[in-house]
Amino acid sequence: MNYSYKGKILISTPDISGDIFSRSVVLIVDHNDEGAFGLILNKKNKNMSARLLKIFGFAVDVYEGGPVENDKIFFISKGKKVTENYSDISEEFYLTEDIESVVTGMIEEQISVEEVKVFSGYSGWASQQLESEVRRKMWTVVEVYNLDYTLPNDEKLWKSIMQNLGGEFLLWANAPEDVSMN
Repeated sequence: MNYSYKGKILISTPDISGDIFSRSVVLIVDHNDEGAFGLILNKKNKNMSARLLKIFGFAVDVYEGGPVENDKIFFISKGKKVTENYSDISEEFYLTEDIESVVTGMIEEQISVEEVKVFSGYSGWASQQLESEVRRKMWTVVEVYNLDYTLPNDEKLWKSIMQNLGGEFLLWANAPEDVSMN
């Protein structure tokens, strides 16, 4: 493998429409010769959020991490590590599946709800699949982007990043969601 997208942000192009990746912003958590693993940062799952409200007794937004294994829950957390089972995303953020430790950390006020983002499922690519999709311009790779992964982002994040990229991306940012309507 010549280049890893680990730690990069993928922005879907308007060509991807009608599925979960339409206007999505994906954080690539891991990328190696075997494939890639990422989480969609800007697609809330209202049904899962409502279920967790009933379980926890306080509001927790759940995001669609992607179309793979929607029964799995992942957490991006900022700051203090409340578990031994984690993968670093950056110096400030880490990823874990350790539900018990995260929930206990929130209940015991070791971490706040604002420092955690919850995901249902993930986005996965087989070996060389992501590279092929990037070559076919299905994704725009953003090398450096100052983004708090735990912020409660929505569909506006995609448009905001597109506008910040400028140039032809400004056209995409203002394109209708169904590009055939353009």
